[in-house]
Amino acid sequence: MKRRSFVKSTLLTAAAGTVAPAVASAANSAVPPKGTDYYELRVYTLKNDEQQKLVEDFLQNAAIPAFNSMGVKHVGVFTELKPEEQTKLYVLIQYNGIAHFDHISDNINNDTAYKTKGAAYLTAPASQPAYERIESSLMKAFKHSPILAPPDKKTRIFELRQYQSATEAAGQKKIEMFNDQGEIDIFKRLGFNPVFWGETIIGPQRPNLTYMITFDDLAAKDAHWKAFGGDSQWKKISSVPEYADALLVNKITSTLLVPTAYSQI
Repeated sequence: MKRRSFVKSTLLTAAAGTVAPAVASAANSAVPPKGTDYYELRVYTLKNDEQQKLVEDFLQNAAIPAFNSMGVKHVGVFTELKPEEQTKLYVLIQYNGIAHFDHISDNINNDTAYKTKGAAYLTAPASQPAYERIESSLMKAFKHSPILAPPDKKTRIFELRQYQSATEAAGQKKIEMFNDQGEIDIFKRLGFNPVFWGETIIGPQRPNLTYMITFDDLAAKDAHWKAFGGDSQWKKISSVPEYADALLVNKITSTLLVPTAYSQI
């Protein structure tokens, strides 16, 4: 077995446990059958407008069409609402299972249009790189919300939230609150329009969970979170000692985003 194939196989096994034999043959099929969603979150760090344009041109004209042709229905591309410097680009890619992720990673470079239209990005010289860094995470959808739910197309802002936990056990307990104790249902009932919920299985700052919600504007964001904090069901869940945030969450990050014109989310 070649070293590259061995390393890749090892990472996927660590990510998903024992993967069905369909993974091994996925590269020979069209699109692997639907399963629980997996999400790839890429965060591009950029230094100037030239890099941003190069990456965005690649995403819009090469990457997204290639992903769509291979069965990915939604690729979201976002910029920061209020960047402190050059905005970062956030790219969310929906896969219909771990076999789908594997299939695309094996085959995307066989797409002639992808390589041709993305050449400026894919072959950028080291002296003029297309970006400074890419930080990637692979997430598995929560069982209570196994499929991405893209909101209606209209002007809106997105909030990407990550909850980091001190231990794997604490992280699993927090996921239990969302899945089994009804926390996801509260978000839906109060109109947060959640897009996805995912447990990071490969990526930085583990253990963590990440989710995305949406609002019409900043005033709506404040109103929704106020309603959440005062919700009787939330107060009941959060009052259980074993679900205290002080035990389960040691850091929360929140990033406000706006979709690009070509974003599919």
